Amino acid sequence: MKQTRFQSILKKTYVTLLLIIFGGIILHAPFSIGLGVLFPNLSLLIKSWKEILMIIAGLIAIYFLIKNRQFKLLREPIMILSAVYILLHLILLPFFGDSLNSKLAGLIIDLRYVFFFCLVYITLRMWPGYKRMFLKVGLVGALIVILFGLMQIFILPKDILKYIGYNVNTISPYMTVDQNHDFIRINSTLRGPNPLGAYIIVILAVIVSYFCKFKLKIDDKLKYLLTSLLLGGLVVLWFTYSRSAIVAAIVSIVLVVLLSFSGKILSKKLPLVIIAATLAIFAGLIFAFNNNYLISNVLLHQNPNDDTSVNSNDNHLSSIQTGLTLALIQPFGAGVGSTGSASLFGSSPIIIENQYLFIAHEAGWIGLVLFIGIFGLLMFKLWQNRKDWLALGVFASGVGLALVGLLLPVWVDDTVSIIWWGLAAIALIKQK
Repeated sequence: MKQTRFQSILKKTYVTLLLIIFGGIILHAPFSIGLGVLFPNLSLLIKSWKEILMIIAGLIAIYFLIKNRQFKLLREPIMILSAVYILLHLILLPFFGDSLNSKLAGLIIDLRYVFFFCLVYITLRMWPGYKRMFLKVGLVGALIVILFGLMQIFILPKDILKYIGYNVNTISPYMTVDQNHDFIRINSTLRGPNPLGAYIIVILAVIVSYFCKFKLKIDDKLKYLLTSLLLGGLVVLWFTYSRSAIVAAIVSIVLVVLLSFSGKILSKKLPLVIIAATLAIFAGLIFAFNNNYLISNVLLHQNPNDDTSVNSNDNHLSSIQTGLTLALIQPFGAGVGSTGSASLFGSSPIIIENQYLFIAHEAGWIGLVLFIGIFGLLMFKLWQNRKDWLALGVFASGVGLALVGLLLPVWVDDTVSIIWWGLAAIALIKQK
């Protein structure tokens, strides 16, 4: 169908909006904090830039669905489940929750990544040629995050971000492992070390998957770039000191390798794999036992030299116990905006450090079942396409992030959730 000049401009505008969100989200934290300091009366509006762009893009998407008669896209199971999940939140909005601000904030936090997935999926189903452009934008974003993270580790002062407005009332310019300043946890351009670690899981899994797929067929320049990203990502991941992210990254990478070389591993190369794995385990054990101080602080979050140090393990356990208790006695949840940062706008703030209990507290058991259905169906589709390097990398990182979600509300962070769900939508599209 031939497009008019208006439709051509509108299509480019629509895709550009999504690319701005997908690329700009990695700079969301410093952008929103910095401009929020300069224009404090507009801070909420500035923080909502991506949601505003999503709404505009959504309206344009409706136009093209009608114009191109592509309503069949909306009848796909994952789109139906997503629509029902969004509708449930809208239904619950007037019945539960606290202040209007907390409800609106909760609505944004709960739904933005699902909505972004739908927008990207619809876009690439109609115009799959844009897939490569989304991947290039994602690659540039990864370069920025990892490069700045390395600069924080080796070059910049630990509190460099304070000069653009980072502080205890916005985002801390850096964190420590249980207030032990021997272990500085970096943020890079994300909102904290835990989100940074979760983001790095995605980058590492996708890069390893690309290497496993193309092996020696990669162009030299691209090989050096991806190798630098991989090594830099590993360094940045370690200096987040995020235990859940480090473990999840290992799981994701091992999963990629096993699924990529399962046939070869089970045949000729099995002895080599066993030898390599054994040596790695012994090396790890030797390192661990000779670095008790490091292991105690980073993995156990216990400072053996300070009996009064703050211990985050107890906080995690207490939060999960609270979330589980509330989920059992509140089958319909406590309302949208009743948990996490959104609840700070209300009268009864509560922090639940578990993604699944977080959703149950917001949208009840029905909401949790719907979310598991959406995520499960998406992962199944990625599994079906696992011969594609991107689908395999996103699938493996999805497994890792699902594990992180047991200890942290991983999808609450806008950068992590929009990047992964955006990549998932991209991975489902076959390039023509």
